Formats: sequence, C-alpha cells, structure tokens
Amino acid sequence: MCVLKPHTDLCLELFQLGQVAITPGALELVEHSGTNACRLLQRHQSGDFGDLPLGDVDENLRAIKEGCRIMSSYFLTNLDRIWIITEADRSATTILLPNEY
Repeated sequence: MCVLKPHTDLCLELFQLGQVAITPGALELVEHSGTNACRLLQRHQSGDFGDLPLGDVDENLRAIKEGCRIMSSYFLTNLDRIWIITEADRSATTILLPNEY
C-alpha cells in the first residue's frame, strides 16, 4: 500500500481523511488510466461521491454528520472503477478496487 498526501487547499473539506493509502491494484489502475488520485480524494472529501445511487449519497451525507463510514465510487475507464472509503473514526481513507474489499 502506498501513502498519499492530497493537496486540499482549494477544496471544501466536509470531513477529515486521516491517513490516506492506496492498494497496489488501485494504484495500477490510477496510473494506467492517467487519473489524478489526489483529485479523486478532493471530490470524495467535498461531497462528490461519484457513481453512487441517490440512496447511498444520502447515507454518506448522514454519515458525515453522525460519524459513520463514507464511501465513494468512481469509474476510471468504461469498465473499471475504484472505491474510496473513509473510516467512521476518520483515522484513515483507502483507495481500492471493489474486489480488494
């Protein structure tokens, strides 16, 4: 796992990320697709949860207020997606592939 330090000066921070890590599979996909992982973290932290059903977005908004786990999902290619999960205690955020969960 690789540790990332996102640049967040210009984004709205709805919650703390804690220590940020990325799994090897997610890192490979991010690099292959040319995606900026820090930008995805900014989207996650500012409430743009990506490709989630409306009910899951509502759960994330509740989770921000109540201190529960927050999850985002982003397609990086037509078929490949990554998840970003921030733990309930805000100690850590992990970027991973769904099959790595």
